[in-house]
Amino acid sequence: MSKKRSYHRSCRCKRPSLSRSARAELQFSVSLVDHLLRERNYAQRLSLFTPIFLAGILEYVTANILELAGNEAYNNHRIRITPEHVERAVDNDPQLSLLFHDDANDEVDEIPQSKKN
Repeated sequence: MSKKRSYHRSCRCKRPSLSRSARAELQFSVSLVDHLLRERNYAQRLSLFTPIFLAGILEYVTANILELAGNEAYNNHRIRITPEHVERAVDNDPQLSLLFHDDANDEVDEIPQSKKN
């Protein structure tokens, strides 16, 4: 007697594949951040969690800026957020203005170079 194998029993049901962004519950593309980090050679080795963490940070900062810009637009009786609202929101927030300030990297530029004798 030969036993017939049932197709349904031997078949393993696959779960639908989820992107890394969906698994991390992020809107920003984790794969794109990973691709850009590896393409630009910021480090020799990257952890698997580095692009996820960076995408989360980018999403948080973006959401914060958009919330402040939306409040600024609401205060001006506007429905749409314009670049002027974003600029005012960043300028009025002390932490964001420090982050996006033009002179934030001046300390690095002012380090005196050692003189060669």
